[in-house]
Amino acid sequence: MSVWLPTAPCRPETCLVETSPEVPRLRRALRLALCLAAVVAGVVLTLPVRFLPHEPRDRMIRLWARALLRSLGVTVRLDKPTGAVGGGMLVVANHVSWLDIPLIAAGRPGRSLAKTEVRRWPVLGPLVAWGGTVFLDRDRLRTLPDTVGAVARELRAGHPVIVFPEGSTWCGRESGRFRPALFQAAVDTGAFVQPVTIRYRLADGRPTSAPAFVGEDGLLTSLARVVAVRGLVAEVTFLPPIPAPEPQPTRWGARRELARAAQVAVEGIR
Repeated sequence: MSVWLPTAPCRPETCLVETSPEVPRLRRALRLALCLAAVVAGVVLTLPVRFLPHEPRDRMIRLWARALLRSLGVTVRLDKPTGAVGGGMLVVANHVSWLDIPLIAAGRPGRSLAKTEVRRWPVLGPLVAWGGTVFLDRDRLRTLPDTVGAVARELRAGHPVIVFPEGSTWCGRESGRFRPALFQAAVDTGAFVQPVTIRYRLADGRPTSAPAFVGEDGLLTSLARVVAVRGLVAEVTFLPPIPAPEPQPTRWGARRELARAAQVAVEGIR
């Protein structure tokens, strides 16, 4: 549930999913059933939750995100958002898995940016659309300025917007460069940028690529792998917000500066 632009994937030899300890098949089936129940509950509650005031709405979204992750057997270790700033904020993170969106929502709910194909996903498609997702057609990059404008409107309206500026998912061992285009929305609106670092580990502390959603993975294949893992831990660190820089001699200078600063912050923790 993210924006995927054409980009070089991780090298196959570094993105192989290693063998992880697994739970019995009965536990996997139970996790899948609980996940389905959580998703259905999310669909049912989406419309009424949208009419709640800001604080109770965000509280409900955080609770739902945590319930969804728990149903999948994911333990969440969340460093609470620091440097609270009112109004719209561009939330940017490294991208590993489709789990990244509920992980961020568990700490700081917001509108997400997704590829248009997500609209056609069963159950999840309508859910993310009703949640106010901004969609990007990755096959028509000439529409990117319109997408940046849509993100800017959400920021001006006071909504946090979650984006993954690497442009694609990575396995966690490697990462991509933060592409600056979407940072233009923060420059145009003067919004702060909130860097977020996401890491996946096993219960014994070893890094794992089991949740990675790369290559030819389908959603169901990835889901089956996630529910099979024993002791999957997701660590989410919200870093201090970065203010929009002063105007640059060129239109692109400020957004590049923001992208570099955000990536340095995220990589420093990873």
